[in-house]
Amino acid sequence: MKKAILAVILGGLAVNAMAQESPWLVRARAVHINPADKSDPVGGVGASDRLSISGKTIPEVDISYFVTPNIAAELVLTYPQKHDVYLDGQSIGTFQHLPPSLMAQYHFTPSSQFSPYVGLGVNWTTFSNNQILNGAGSLEHDSFGLALQAGVDYKFDKNWSLNLDIKKVQIRSDVMVAGAKVSKVKVDPVLLGVGVGYRF
Repeated sequence: MKKAILAVILGGLAVNAMAQESPWLVRARAVHINPADKSDPVGGVGASDRLSISGKTIPEVDISYFVTPNIAAELVLTYPQKHDVYLDGQSIGTFQHLPPSLMAQYHFTPSSQFSPYVGLGVNWTTFSNNQILNGAGSLEHDSFGLALQAGVDYKFDKNWSLNLDIKKVQIRSDVMVAGAKVSKVKVDPVLLGVGVGYRF
């Protein structure tokens, strides 16, 4: 009898553990980068020429871990992205950047089919392969800044969901030509994303 009771208890615990959601959620998104394109005048005060960065659509993968049903940490990843640089509308070269972000999120209704969330975090962007002005110019240093986020998951079942997401990311760097600072660019993009999520 004791063995039977113990088997029933253990079986119940196992079923309950299986019924609980995994803390891991992985999403894949298509994200459009829309830069703010704000820069100091090239050449200093009184100059009119300004830099701008091209927008583009990129793939993005994020990994979320739910500390509680409402609170999650999200790591946002992609691979190095190439952008065109323009000076007063004329192309002057390209550069690559890698912009991972780490977010802390609050999910308002995690057990509902329609589950909105907000996030606050930090972004680190590193620049590479500078080909501005045939290599004479570059974006000088890595960028650390804030990242804001809002989104919603629409759950198809316990595993799959549709995701809509918007982020505002602070990305800034000095622009150097022949070792001299000629401008400071504020990329500060808005990122609009749509994708799918899988809860393990």
